[in-house]
Amino acid sequence: MIDSHQHFWNYDEERDAWITPEMSVIRADFYPDEDTFRSKGIQSCVAVQAASSEEETLFLLALAEQSDFIKGVVGWVDLQQTNIEDRLAYFSQFESLKGFRHIVQGEKDTDFLKRPAFLKGIRALDAFDYTYDLLILPHQLKSGIEFCQSLEQKIVLDHLAKPPIKSGDLGIWKKELQAFKSLDYVSAKISGLVTEANWQTWTKDQIKEVVDTALAVFGPNRLMFGTDYPVVKVAAELDTWIEVYTTQIQSLSKSEQEKMNQSNCINFYALD
Repeated sequence: MIDSHQHFWNYDEERDAWITPEMSVIRADFYPDEDTFRSKGIQSCVAVQAASSEEETLFLLALAEQSDFIKGVVGWVDLQQTNIEDRLAYFSQFESLKGFRHIVQGEKDTDFLKRPAFLKGIRALDAFDYTYDLLILPHQLKSGIEFCQSLEQKIVLDHLAKPPIKSGDLGIWKKELQAFKSLDYVSAKISGLVTEANWQTWTKDQIKEVVDTALAVFGPNRLMFGTDYPVVKVAAELDTWIEVYTTQIQSLSKSEQEKMNQSNCINFYALD
């Protein structure tokens, strides 16, 4: 398996204020742990930004240089800056850099994804063969869909737009997600799900409902497996999440499972 979504950091209380006291289990440093993951069947990963700075991008690129476990990096750059093409040209020297992400879920502007400067930055990615990770919450799904419809380049929806599993009301999320069915250039990650449920009382059936919906919308050709490690630790051990995920896709053919576990990620991020 290839993990399409892992995070690494030197924990900094001020910078990482999003890691609240109840998430104390991840208030620590996290670096590539090849032995642990490979013993669980995960051979390599894509490292995804957690902080919004170019320093974060360079930090992840340095880790990728040091660790063969990291096959690709999704970094951060200010996509709204006027000289975005120059910054992308600078980053193009790093072979392990595959794409970029902006933490749109944290933006208070409901029209953030319509900003001309942001859209210009997103469109600039294509010339450099960079992907874009779309991180949004359920209430941003409509604008996220319009955003994807206005583009035609490689986009992946992180964590399936964080379905409201904890509330138990998936109706609107399910309905709005359907629009992605026709957007064949948009993929999605089956990751970060247990953390959207009640951390203590989530059930496999809750996860199954979400995965079944994802399969109905995106199909096995446009989905990829991810752990969202170490964030997943607030709700489940790594072994538990892997077991839950693999159980959900057991009914698929071996080739379909292989696509979701490996080749979709390799192809999307152009991994070596």
